[in-house]
Formats: sequence, C-alpha cells, structure tokens
Amino acid sequence: MNNRRNRYRILYIITQGILGGAQTHIRHLCENLKEDFDIHVAVGVYGPLVDNLSNEGIEVHVVPSLVRPISFWKDVSAVRELVDLIHSLQPDLISTHSSKAGILGRLSAKICGVPVIFTAHGWAFTEGVPPTKRKIYIFAERLAAKWAKRIICVSDYDRRLALHYGVTSSDKIITIHNGMPLLKNIVAENLYKKNNQVEFLMVARFTQPKDHELLLRTISRLNSTNGYIFTFVGDGELLDKAKKLSVELGIENKVCFLGAREDVPELLNRVDAFVLTSKWEGLPRSIIEAMRAGLPVIASDVGGVSELVEEGITGYLVPRDDADTLKDRLETLIDNSQLRLQMGMAGYQRFIDKFTFERMLKETVEVYEEALQKHGN
Repeated sequence: MNNRRNRYRILYIITQGILGGAQTHIRHLCENLKEDFDIHVAVGVYGPLVDNLSNEGIEVHVVPSLVRPISFWKDVSAVRELVDLIHSLQPDLISTHSSKAGILGRLSAKICGVPVIFTAHGWAFTEGVPPTKRKIYIFAERLAAKWAKRIICVSDYDRRLALHYGVTSSDKIITIHNGMPLLKNIVAENLYKKNNQVEFLMVARFTQPKDHELLLRTISRLNSTNGYIFTFVGDGELLDKAKKLSVELGIENKVCFLGAREDVPELLNRVDAFVLTSKWEGLPRSIIEAMRAGLPVIASDVGGVSELVEEGITGYLVPRDDADTLKDRLETLIDNSQLRLQMGMAGYQRFIDKFTFERMLKETVEVYEEALQKHGN
C-alpha cells in the first residue's frame, strides 16, 4: 500500500483498561513495536493500561461509549466515535481485542476501508458460557469475521471452536499462542525456598468466568497436616462475596486477598505453586507467568489450558467443577516438595520451548505484514 509516513501506523482497540490478560497482551506488543511502528491505542474504560502505555510514550484515546455490556445506543455511539478516531488518525492497520471491541472495531474499520485483524482471547461462545449468550455471539462473530483480514486465536482450542461453529474459514484463522517476556533469576529463587508453609497463588479477577468459590470450598475440606496458605490476587465484582464465603467456611486464616497488584512476577517468585480454577478460559497468561516462575500448576481443564499444562508433568488438569479431584491434587502438592520442584522445572522448560514473548511477537508481526501487503495490492 502507499504508506504516507516513514512507519506504518497501528491502532489497537480494546474495551477495558483493567489489569487483565488481553490488556497485558496489548501492552507487551505496544512496548516492543513502538520503535518500528507508530502505535495508538483506543480503550473504552479508563484503567491501569492507559497509565502504563502513557508512561511508555504511547498515545491512548479513550472512547467513553465503548463499554462491555450490550447497549444499542452506546454501541451506535461507539462506532461513530471509532469511525471519527480512525478518520483522524488514518491508521494503516487496526488490531481489535476482546469480543465487544472486536465486533465494533471491525465494523468501524470496514466502514473506513482500513484492514483489520481480530485477536480472540477466548470466545464469548466457549463451552461453559450460558446458552443464550453463546447463540448471540456466534451470530455476531460470523458476521464480524467477514470484515477481518485475519483472526488470531490464542489457543488451538479456540481455533477449533470457531471452525466448529462456522465462524470463519480455516484459511482466515490462525493460532498464535500467548507468550511472556523472559525474566532473569525467576527460577533460581524458587529452587531454594525453604519455608515450612506451602503457599499457593491464584491470579484472576473475581468475575463470572473464574471459579473462586470452588477453590475456597475445596480449601475448607483439605486434610493435609502440613502448613499451607492460599493467596488471591485480583479485583472484580465478586471479590466481596469471596471474602464473605471464606469467613463462613472458617478458612479466613488460610486465605489472603491482595486485590489488584502490578507486582505479580515478584509474588510468583515467593510462592510454591499456582492454581487457577475457571469455568471457561482462552489461554491464560497467568499460567504462562507461573511456568516462567518455575511453579507447578493446578488448573481447570477448560479452553486451551491443556495446551499449557502437561498432566502429571508440569502440574495437574482438573475437570470443571470437580472438587474431589481438585482436593486430591492440592493435597498431593502440599505434601510433596520434591514433586513441586520437579513439576516447576518441567513447566519452566516448557515455557522456554513454547511460550516466550519473542516467539509470539515474531508470529504476530508476520500476520500484520501479510495484512498490510494484501491491502496494498
């Protein structure tokens, strides 16, 4: 295409500026692409992502009507605002993230004649989502898929799911697994931890897709005589409910709620194991972070989680809603320090082999360049 500047301009669009997987994905991409591309980001709801990107010198545009809940008039306003923003910025490529921003962003790009890519961080019609919501989003995604040059899925599970429901054709959709940047000395510190109390960490917002209640009720049933504590990182509308439940279950001395934190790598480096109970998932970045920190992982076997965790090797996969298996796996890791170390090291090696950010960045840029070239022809 006829590029009017020295560098291509990319506009990222996402609904919320909270601390979450999709936001971390965008942040890492922007930080690493800003030297080669002119990067802009549009968000609907102000949050830490805005501050993080602004501190990196990346221009962020807040689109107030771009909200997560479905609202006809706000959605119409969001498209108008996005179209105005696109006309003003004249990006060469648009990259949309999350279901709502993905649909409205692709429509806006189509109206403006700008090539657009959608990254699905877990479909809104995935297994475990209420049936009515699934039907609505399948219809919407089939329509919006026609407007995108390419669709990136962060797991093979999500790619297969999209093809199963006829969202798009196999030549338009590609899997690029999430990746995280390397950190120095993360594993070394975990190798030599000698605390008597085994500490588990769960990093997840207290929202409907996560199953904090299952984990809390399971903690109340643990029989291990060894010391243990479970630390929860994340905020969200269900946080107060989880705190109250821990008191009702009599486990308030076994759990710790830290709220939203930006020092997750440091927290991971001080604990013994990672746990993530979920009703549905895409490809959780939190698990990749745990693997990078050399931790064994116990996680619900939903979405693309099995593409991260190797059963019995890097941790354990637990069927959705299976409290008995979860209890057994937790007790196994609490009682076996050597197994924790062995699984943690295997997880770290799996991270190095398959889930580094450098690999993800390379594959993502290749998709961008392909979309730019095709649009210019």
